[in-house]
Amino acid sequence: MNETIIEVIKGMLAPGIMISACGLLLLGMNNKYSMVVNRIRALNTEFRELHKNDTTRRDSILLQIPLLISRMKLIRNAVWLYTLGIAMFIFSILSIGISQFSYNNVIPIIIALCIFITALIGVLAGVIYAAKEVRLAYKILRIETNNILYTDD
Repeated sequence: MNETIIEVIKGMLAPGIMISACGLLLLGMNNKYSMVVNRIRALNTEFRELHKNDTTRRDSILLQIPLLISRMKLIRNAVWLYTLGIAMFIFSILSIGISQFSYNNVIPIIIALCIFITALIGVLAGVIYAAKEVRLAYKILRIETNNILYTDD
């Protein structure tokens, strides 16, 4: 019986580690989200305070704001997928625990494996959104620094 409990705990450990990893990813994305929101607010304030004859800066701001909103959407999607991944990892842990108390523990183990793989796919999709966000951040930076003609994509 003790060996079975130890094996169950070992089986629950991998999804638990993934929860921690996703938590770190979420922390970073939430920080980015806050920074982008603050940047949009600052640009809106600057736009309102600019004189109408400063068209260069106004045009730059008008280019940046829609891109920053697109960036926020990418961050939102990554955060959503990381959060979904955490929930799925929790469900896989529960399935592993339930498998030890069921008459036929094969089905809950298969369910736990399917949930775990689904969670990994969700986290991978979140990483893809995060990579797209980084690329867009670079594009926005080029606009901000008036380096629009520089292309090394």
